[in-house]
Amino acid sequence: MSTNSIASIATSLPPIELVSWLNAEGSLTAMLEEKAGQPLRVERSFEGYRLLTLQQKRQLGLQGSALNRPLLAWIREVQLYGNDERPWVGAQSIFPLSSLKGKARRLQQLKGTPIGYVLFKRRRTVPNQRFVRQTSEGWQRQTRYDWYGRLLLISETFLPAFLSSDT
Repeated sequence: MSTNSIASIATSLPPIELVSWLNAEGSLTAMLEEKAGQPLRVERSFEGYRLLTLQQKRQLGLQGSALNRPLLAWIREVQLYGNDERPWVGAQSIFPLSSLKGKARRLQQLKGTPIGYVLFKRRRTVPNQRFVRQTSEGWQRQTRYDWYGRLLLISETFLPAFLSSDT
């Protein structure tokens, strides 16, 4: 059951050609690969442990005293490239340590693999809650997933090269 919201904190609306991408269900990876006509290239800019900010804790749905406690998470930041030399999407994945148990531990070893290959391997959609906002880099969708009882937060920002791509 997903709850998607195109409501934005910003006063402007996303470009019409981006609305379907911001609201898309299922694997964004698969959709981007279809648009590119080839597998995505993933370049990692950061992968490791970080303490979460207050805003990130709220986005994960934490409440009350849990907001005041330090929370360590595995963070992965990547650039996704379609069929040219400019990145199409900047993405950040946040995996609270409490979510990295059992089979979910493999999320720490993705390296150059798009996360969509793992999240949507067995199911087309995963229960989620989505928020859309405009950032200084572009339009972003932030999705909180419940993947087999494990919470994770993925932010995907559509960069200017995505809108200017020919495909």
